Amino acid sequence: MDDHTTISTFQLFKMFPDNESARVYLEARLWPSGPRCPVCAGLDRITTRTNGYYRCNKCAEDFTVRTGTVMERSHVPLHKWLYAMYLLVTARKGISSLQLSKEIGITQKSAWFVLGRLREACGSDFKSLSGIIEVDETYIGGKESAKHASKRLKQGRGAVGKSAVLGMRERGGRTVAMPVEDVNTANLHRAIHTHIEPGSMIHSDEHAGYRGLGGLFFGRETVNHSAGEYVRNGVHTNSIESVWAVLKRGLHGVYHHASDKHLARYVNEFTFRLNEGNVKRHTFQRLNSLIAATAKRRITYKELTA
Repeated sequence: MDDHTTISTFQLFKMFPDNESARVYLEARLWPSGPRCPVCAGLDRITTRTNGYYRCNKCAEDFTVRTGTVMERSHVPLHKWLYAMYLLVTARKGISSLQLSKEIGITQKSAWFVLGRLREACGSDFKSLSGIIEVDETYIGGKESAKHASKRLKQGRGAVGKSAVLGMRERGGRTVAMPVEDVNTANLHRAIHTHIEPGSMIHSDEHAGYRGLGGLFFGRETVNHSAGEYVRNGVHTNSIESVWAVLKRGLHGVYHHASDKHLARYVNEFTFRLNEGNVKRHTFQRLNSLIAATAKRRITYKELTA
């Protein structure tokens, strides 16, 4: 497989023109050793039934390739799910539910649910970061000056009325980001100790919340943005700031708004695309990463809208 080739939408439709062709492909990716029972994880004593159904004779469970994934109990055909996954990993700034509904011929409500489920799957990567890690925070939300007078908080400018997001990017590697309730020392240190391996070198600005990180567990170098310093002998936070640029373009330009309730899932989508959707990887490698992430990540409409 040529790692620098991509699959066009036309090619994708030719390869997976219907539910059956998509089912066969998903089964091969999710069950490389054959059908596996989602209840007992058994591979033997499985009986093939009709229309993609299987029966586990050990625990008397009927199941399909959707069972136990974000696609469970969805009436959207599997080839449309595949196309939605393709768009999510290849659209750099994301795709709106309205656009997706037009692309695959489902209602906007169904498209919103499909995207919500896929974002849930994007949050399944818990690998630790190591080496040189750039750490920075940003704020998501509209400007106070752009809000209707009745909705302004009247508490100043800057971060007022916005949601804080903390990001950590491995130099030349993976990214982890998540909303934080407050950018105080306790929250920042907790997240950093959770996601960064001891012995790593942290690059950050001089935000007070990062003080105390250098020493026993991590090394730390800083750049003084307030003094106009952005790079010093290889010390910078430019890579994580480029993540914020893409995130904000997508949230403002494509999605327009992300509520606090769903912000973590939107952030997961963008970080997943950065980590697994690198254009240097073959399109199917990117697509297969998302397919693998859908397993054991079921979320219902009630849970998504609660």
